[in-house]
Amino acid sequence: MAENQRQSQEEPVCTAWQRTLQGALGVFLLASVGLVARYYPADATQELQQQVRGLAREVQLLKQEQAMPALVLNRYRNSICYIFGVYQVGFAGQAPTFRARISGSGFVVADGLLATNRHVAEPWYEDPDSATLLRRGATPHLEKLLAFFPGQPAPVNITPAVLSAQGDLAVLRIDDSQMVHQLRPLPLADAVPNPGELVSVVGYPMGVLGMVAKSPPAVYERLAFRRDDIGAANELAALSLIRPSATCGHLGDVVGDKLIYDAPTAHGGSGGPVFNSRGEVIGVNAAYLDGFSGGTLGVSVRALKPLIAAAQKK
Repeated sequence: MAENQRQSQEEPVCTAWQRTLQGALGVFLLASVGLVARYYPADATQELQQQVRGLAREVQLLKQEQAMPALVLNRYRNSICYIFGVYQVGFAGQAPTFRARISGSGFVVADGLLATNRHVAEPWYEDPDSATLLRRGATPHLEKLLAFFPGQPAPVNITPAVLSAQGDLAVLRIDDSQMVHQLRPLPLADAVPNPGELVSVVGYPMGVLGMVAKSPPAVYERLAFRRDDIGAANELAALSLIRPSATCGHLGDVVGDKLIYDAPTAHGGSGGPVFNSRGEVIGVNAAYLDGFSGGTLGVSVRALKPLIAAAQKK
């Protein structure tokens, strides 16, 4: 199946009320214009005309919000990557106490640089099991960290460049290649977002398993019972099936550098971009609270920008 055909079949998760309200406002606009022209004299229509113009602006805003998730997917899809890693924690001279895989998301913020969460770049960060061992003198070790980009048949190595000392943010450096320099950095918002704004979260919730679930039947049957491993990820990349997902919601609150919104996510979506209705990144998706649909958490790009600047100086 051609790439453009696959894109047309993949729709972001959005609510239907926007389309309904948009249609109702459009009908009301036409009716209002007709009434003004027929029943009101020219010198008495100014207020109604202002109301009509206000409604027209609201309709335009609704159109923009409705189109935003598809716009950011189509425009920036190739710059939003799936991150796979393996790390271990153990004591010197002994076999590792444990070894684990990680899945996450990331996005290009500058030439050769990715943004993600610190707990993706440094998986033992705020991990209770690792913390217990580290207090006993164990040493963590990141065995591998790979980025899979849509449309690329193989992953690229990535390494931590700058880790936040105060929050769950990190900037990673992508191994130099011709492909890296062709990736479009995502636009970062300058303004502080306001509660109530529409947001869209893009990433790889459920990691490999989430991408397998969206795969064609033959691929799904072959990989459905595979573990979330590097072999399955490589096969998806070779078949051009590394594809992010988008979910929609609204910003519930902004507390310092913390964003709270109700766009759903899952394990593997950590580190993905959070977009506003203008297609600008306002935050980095970081965590979610089980059992609370409005409890998805992100970190504002205000805290990310100094890390990008520091990484560019290295």
